[in-house]
Amino acid sequence: MKLNKRKILFALSLICFFSVSSFAIGHPKREVRAVWLTTIGGLDWPHSYSQSQNSMARQQEELRKILDKLQRANINTVLIQTRIRATSIFQTTASSGNEPCDGCLSGFPGKSPGYDALSFAVEECHRRGMECHAWVVAIPVGKWNGVGCQHLRNSQPGIVYRIGQEGYMRPEDSRTAAYLARYCADIARRYDVDGISLDYIRYPEAQAKLPRADVGRANITRIVKAVHDSVRAVKPWVKLSCSPVGKHDDTNRFWSRGWNARSRVLQDAKEWMRLGYMDQEYPMMYFRGDNFYPFAVDWIEGCHGKAIVPGLGIYMLHPRESNWSLDDITRELYVLRHEGAGFCMFRSKFFTDNVKGIYDFVSQSFCRYPAIVPVMCGRESDAVPAPTDIKVFSSAGGANVSWSSNGKDLLYNVYVSDSYPVDVSKAENLLCVRRKGTSIAITKPMKMFFAVTAMDRYGNESKPCQQPCAKLPEEIKPGWYWVTHPLGR
Repeated sequence: MKLNKRKILFALSLICFFSVSSFAIGHPKREVRAVWLTTIGGLDWPHSYSQSQNSMARQQEELRKILDKLQRANINTVLIQTRIRATSIFQTTASSGNEPCDGCLSGFPGKSPGYDALSFAVEECHRRGMECHAWVVAIPVGKWNGVGCQHLRNSQPGIVYRIGQEGYMRPEDSRTAAYLARYCADIARRYDVDGISLDYIRYPEAQAKLPRADVGRANITRIVKAVHDSVRAVKPWVKLSCSPVGKHDDTNRFWSRGWNARSRVLQDAKEWMRLGYMDQEYPMMYFRGDNFYPFAVDWIEGCHGKAIVPGLGIYMLHPRESNWSLDDITRELYVLRHEGAGFCMFRSKFFTDNVKGIYDFVSQSFCRYPAIVPVMCGRESDAVPAPTDIKVFSSAGGANVSWSSNGKDLLYNVYVSDSYPVDVSKAENLLCVRRKGTSIAITKPMKMFFAVTAMDRYGNESKPCQQPCAKLPEEIKPGWYWVTHPLGR
């Protein structure tokens, strides 16, 4: 079989990347760098229950510390598990099915922790310049007699069916699409989330007999379309994504070994990108070697301009799991960057615990500089109004930098360099991203010249407003400064 140019480049890239230590690769300014933050059973968070004012504060501080560490590694997207098993981490309404609170927060299924955990997570992510996506587990609803499954069985008779001891929403029932669409629209309406990510949006692999393939795929696609349409109607900038099975289908490069999204669980994830129902996809690629690379490229080639963000099984690094070497993951990271894809770590705790040195590698080497997420496909625009009037004022122990806004609902990216004008195309000049305020405080040594761009909710960036070189205060000109709290904490 004659290989096309892309396949040749792919093969060559693998050869090069297997010698990671000798390979140098640039730092992109645009890249999705994500983690899944798992709340079921408190796997990633929370590690304590909120049952009083003191324990609530302790639980919230746990999340702040996790997000601080993710920020220091220049992670820019957090997918927080929001709907767990027909249970939620926020106070649902009639629109979102009045689903009970999950017990991970209070220790008691159905009991509120005394605060809105989703609202808190969104606010804390944004404070650190990170996107926050609501991770919604769609079809599984937990143990048949569990609080979530029982609530759904009582409120929507017949919508749930049983496999073993577990309950699942019926993909073929039109009420399932309507229910999940209302649930996701309620999140988009009430919370300032940047995305909604559907997990387990497929048929259960445990189901003994699946419907005819085209019928089953149409059932799942109907749910995806309903969610897409409902969210778009509320806030068109909220990204819709999903986490499909890691191998889309058999490819002409490699066989999927019988485990794939499209044929095995009737998940037509590439078609969803083609139809515009998905803005991003996070295939769960917890593999290595021939089970990873051919299928990663297959996703990228079939993305139709949407962001592909493969999920990496960093939990496999742990000795109690599969005891992978760090090189197994770093090679995958380099190949994904070479191919223009992002990455998502499964899961957060294995990353922040620095298993096999993965956190050190990402924070000190692979993601040394911040990155902005790619522009939402189909929403590209050059009409974002640039900020104006950058000012630098000396203050006790440092300086303050401020600018003026020329639009509503804009975020700001701040760049700094010892060269003038500041080159805003370089990731190494990014100081902070997605800032809501119009000033930053400087207290320690740092490069001199500043530039600021505005960014809309789709990720479009304005032209830079450069700091006027001639107008630098004389007492500041010789100095170098460092931003201690660039995100307004």
